[in-house]
Amino acid sequence: MTVAVHPIAAPWGRFHLYSFLIDAPELALVDTGVTASAAGVPAELERLGRRIEDVRWILLTHGHIDHVGGAYALWEATGRRAQVVIGADDADFVRSRRAHVDEALALRGDLVGREALEAAKTAEAAEAISGEFEPTRLVRGGDTLNLGGVTVEVHAVPGHTAGAVAYAVDGHVFAGDAVQCFGAASGFPGYEDPDAYRSSLERLSALAPEHLYLGHPYHRADGSAFPVALDAADTAEALDGSLAREAQIRGAARLHPAGASDSVYSPYAAVAASLDYTGDPTLEPSPFFTTMRGYAAVHTGAS
Repeated sequence: MTVAVHPIAAPWGRFHLYSFLIDAPELALVDTGVTASAAGVPAELERLGRRIEDVRWILLTHGHIDHVGGAYALWEATGRRAQVVIGADDADFVRSRRAHVDEALALRGDLVGREALEAAKTAEAAEAISGEFEPTRLVRGGDTLNLGGVTVEVHAVPGHTAGAVAYAVDGHVFAGDAVQCFGAASGFPGYEDPDAYRSSLERLSALAPEHLYLGHPYHRADGSAFPVALDAADTAEALDGSLAREAQIRGAARLHPAGASDSVYSPYAAVAASLDYTGDPTLEPSPFFTTMRGYAAVHTGAS
């Protein structure tokens, strides 16, 4: 059975976030934006001739605030009839606002200022997450979902987060933030586990999607943005570019060990210079520091 897919913009500050409606016999929303951006989803569904009350599935690609923050509000709007699905290893991000704070502190608290980061993330979680609750269904790679006769395959795509999953249906693959290209707003790709990230890119490439959907308009090497709904040619370019950029960063991290300096990029200033990265690494969610911490673990066993 052929399904239609409709991107739904969910803006939040300097970010451009996207949810997607899978127009199947049982309607499904992929990702939800945050509290404020989720408020516009029912109106967008009305414009498409659908109702939020008829949505039966909320499929979360991973647990970051900008993808799950609106989940509780939208689940409530369905009359709590929708099943809320997330990868098992990311479920705590739906259950607890504090999980978002703890993740940020663990990944980069010592690199960007622990006290300030904790305060900022606590305030952000309070504002951007519409509620804490228990997801309906926890999934892992290899699981399937049935949208009223339309089968959705779940693929594990860890790296950006431990529990990230992609949803594949009828040639459409919803990857969330598993395909980072050259980064989004910050200009640097963000992933906490480089080895898992690369393996996930290879796994997605093997699927050869006819259409690939990204959580943000990620950038090409020249700084231009990919659309969030990619055809086969753009999909190949985005996946190949992501793999190439990962290899560049991996090589730079291997050649330039961490070392303290007075640079804003410290202790990874040499890596930033070698990659010609001039973005602000302190802007949350600080993908530069998160990613570099991941390579430090790969190359030195550091945590």
